[in-house]
Amino acid sequence: MVFKGIRSGYGRSRNSFQCIIRAPVRANEFIMAKKFLKRWMPDPAKVKQIPGFSFLGDILHDPNLFHLNRHSVSVAFFAGLFCMLLPFPGQLIVGAILAVVARCNLPITIGLIWISNPLTFGPIFFTTYLIGTWILNTPVHEFTFEMSWDWLVNEVGKIWAPLFVGSVLSGLVLGAFGYLAMQVLWRWNVIRSWEKRKKDREERNNANNA
Repeated sequence: MVFKGIRSGYGRSRNSFQCIIRAPVRANEFIMAKKFLKRWMPDPAKVKQIPGFSFLGDILHDPNLFHLNRHSVSVAFFAGLFCMLLPFPGQLIVGAILAVVARCNLPITIGLIWISNPLTFGPIFFTTYLIGTWILNTPVHEFTFEMSWDWLVNEVGKIWAPLFVGSVLSGLVLGAFGYLAMQVLWRWNVIRSWEKRKKDREERNNANNA
């Protein structure tokens, strides 16, 4: 296709050249994702085996849920960080549904949700509760947080409004920050990789001309 474009005139040749330029950028994006994300993201095979995801059925085999590109990763950061701060059980289910609807990377979404765990529940949700009391201008009540339905039934009635408002708004802000950060970092890495390739090519040309 490239050689036909060169022989058929400037218009086709320019389009072919643009395709050649875009290819290394896509390759660099994939390399960036492999290096910086697959080191810590959950194994896709294990994610598919999570018992609570059985209701998704064949949807779990959708390749869009496991792609590593700028859009998929950025949206996964938003979904994962938002669901991480949801103050009720079922964060993984909500995250999986968001990943399916948005066609973003499911393992990254789940990995970020797992930041909220029995060791971190207390400080995370007490902080979002304080944020909620500040937003709603309500008094602070002491409580011990547990991620269980019993705790929700017996205790959440006393603090639900500031906890819910603080958690949801914090999740939206943190998710938006994660989305924008991944967009910027991904673009920066692609530009840096492209400039490195350009520099290496210039050095080879200079060495050949010397």
